[in-house]
Amino acid sequence: MPAALADTFDTLPHIVLVDDDPDLRTLVSGYLSENGFQVSAYEDGRGLADVLRSADIALLLLDIRLPGPDGLALLREARQTGNLPVILLTGASSDVDRVVGLELGADDYIAKPFNPRELLARVRAVLRRAGSTLTGGGERLRFAGWTLDVVGRRLEGPDGTSHTLPSAEFNLLLAFLRNPGKTLSRDQLLEASRDDAGEVFDRSIDVQIFRLRRRLETDPSHPEMIMTERGQGYRFSPKVLRA
Repeated sequence: MPAALADTFDTLPHIVLVDDDPDLRTLVSGYLSENGFQVSAYEDGRGLADVLRSADIALLLLDIRLPGPDGLALLREARQTGNLPVILLTGASSDVDRVVGLELGADDYIAKPFNPRELLARVRAVLRRAGSTLTGGGERLRFAGWTLDVVGRRLEGPDGTSHTLPSAEFNLLLAFLRNPGKTLSRDQLLEASRDDAGEVFDRSIDVQIFRLRRRLETDPSHPEMIMTERGQGYRFSPKVLRA
């Protein structure tokens, strides 16, 4: 991978694809290019940090199994420098990798082999979530000393610290804040955190709930905000106010 990309790109959303399969790189690059995206494809992740710094990139497509630094290591690196939307490309049976990827902040994943149309739907959904301004004006939602800036997609803690949330975590929290006191099923939470039609990976909700509890709760092992309603789903207990 070169240390830097070309100085100029057109106005199309720019996607970086990292995968060591040349046939897949050709297929994905061609299909996404035909559907309105600028694509830069690479066979490994060496120099990825330089690439991410040197260009205006909308989304990263990242294979988990790569020569050299693997996809999870590259995801950690990307998360240290920003909140760029990331979709992982995983093996069909890589449940552990998917869970770890979600814990590290990936926004979505898709299992190989996949239909290019499904990948396109997931790319559009993640970009829609990352850049949407349809959630309303300068809306700010307050709960238990915390404040969520909906448009800015930032969470402010009771101590004044500011947190940037990965897209899936942000959408899951927003679903709870839109429905305080209401028990939401797993299907409803999956729909809220991933608004594209694709493979349902039920454990992803457990991962996101765990991450939110770890972020919000004083004692995540004894939650007081995100309550488990056995056999039904989850309920957000604090009162929610609009700031």
